[in-house]
Amino acid sequence: MKTISIIGGGQSGLQLAIGLLQKGYGVKVIQDRTGEELAAGKVMSSQCQFDAALQLERDLGINFWEQDCPPVEGISFSVPHPESKGKALDWAARLDKVAQSVDQRVKMPRWLAEFEKLGGKLVIASADIAMLEAEAKAADLVLVASGKGEIGKLFERDAARSPFDAPQRALALTYVHGMTPREPFSAVNFNLIPGVGEYFVFPALTKSGPCEIMVFEGVPGGPMDCWKDATTPQAHLDTSLNILKTFAPWEYDRCRNVELTDANGILAGRFPPTVRKPVGTLPSGAKVLGLGDAVCLNDPITGQGANNAAKAAAIYLQAILDHGDRPFDAIWMQGTFERFWDYAQWVVQWTNGMLMPPPPFVLNIMGTAQALPGLASRIANGFDDPRDFFPWFVNEAAADDYLTSLQAA
Repeated sequence: MKTISIIGGGQSGLQLAIGLLQKGYGVKVIQDRTGEELAAGKVMSSQCQFDAALQLERDLGINFWEQDCPPVEGISFSVPHPESKGKALDWAARLDKVAQSVDQRVKMPRWLAEFEKLGGKLVIASADIAMLEAEAKAADLVLVASGKGEIGKLFERDAARSPFDAPQRALALTYVHGMTPREPFSAVNFNLIPGVGEYFVFPALTKSGPCEIMVFEGVPGGPMDCWKDATTPQAHLDTSLNILKTFAPWEYDRCRNVELTDANGILAGRFPPTVRKPVGTLPSGAKVLGLGDAVCLNDPITGQGANNAAKAAAIYLQAILDHGDRPFDAIWMQGTFERFWDYAQWVVQWTNGMLMPPPPFVLNIMGTAQALPGLASRIANGFDDPRDFFPWFVNEAAADDYLTSLQAA
């Protein structure tokens, strides 16, 4: 029986670990917090998953919140009018299949329990290089699904695949109860505020039940880059509401009765979107393979983080199964990541493009969607598989041809 060690018990690490256990592999997961500690800690992400990623969880039987999690039924898009408090652009479209967001403080403790129930070995420790050396000697394969500390430095930044070397947004999350529901269907409400940043909000499930997750993406140095002085939970909430009151008053109107889900339902920070070379070399010469955010970290602006992690885990699982009894050498490791990159490159390109000021042809696409429901629907459902945005969302000539064909039809 092949034995596999996985450093990091997040979306990609635990999903892969459970999948491997179900296929008869011996699996160890090493992470720095117990399920109880994760549940009691701060929120970690916004994690809205679309149907393809949710289906991967259904396939493993670990979709434990299907009935309890409020659905995300669509995508809406708004741009404020520069001279009034109204909207210059405003459209919405339903998803073909609903999305969902489950607070990782709910999800990961349950998955850890399932992992141990299936016979997996859980070790609570802060992994370091010495521990990775020991695991590389004992296991057939070591995967690193955590970018924290010194082990994150094993994976060199891939400059050819990483156009940014600095954070592109000041990020913040605010989990709240009491928001007025969107009508007539729930959605990821995406608001683009030129020169300021982006705000999106959607329903989710947290420890205390259904909630809404507010996500702020501020242009560095701009008026939405304002979290430094929000040093208490209440100050964080007040800052969130002040931003909406100033830049998206229609969203503020939904928030007149909100309160934090809990004192830990907030987060603020920033990081550069980064793709890393996936094969790490330990001092002994042993090789380890990076997985998930450890080697492909996207800005949250397109909501692809948890989706990418789930799809990476599924691709790695299949690559391991396909490899049989052969050794997991560096060539196999690189090839496995490239199988994932065949998909992820499109997500990365689209996400990085959304961090830049939108070119006129993209604004034209988004404006045309207000008049053409079919286009709005295609944009909304592209979040489930961003490959559908190519080439028409990134190439002006392709965009012109596509819009011309739509208008002719």
